[in-house]
Amino acid sequence: MNKGELVAAMAGQADVSQADAGRCLDAFLSTVEDEVCSGGDVNISGYLKFSRTRRSARTARNPRTGETVNVPATNAMKVQVGSKLKAAVKAS
Repeated sequence: MNKGELVAAMAGQADVSQADAGRCLDAFLSTVEDEVCSGGDVNISGYLKFSRTRRSARTARNPRTGETVNVPATNAMKVQVGSKLKAAVKAS
């Protein structure tokens, strides 16, 4: 399912226009992005948790040349699946 299909499905379930559903989805994604980028978490209890994690600097090896490469520290996105979503997938 791509974004357009998701918007259409949301509009059908909520009985709103696709334009309204698209704006709601965009607002949701923007809010999650702003919160996670500022260091906070977004927790939709039982379904998903979005958070930021820190990957420390490390030394890696280039598989082609065998050369050692220094990989700098960076931020990464972490998405955890909640128990309700896990149970729904297991039951299907």
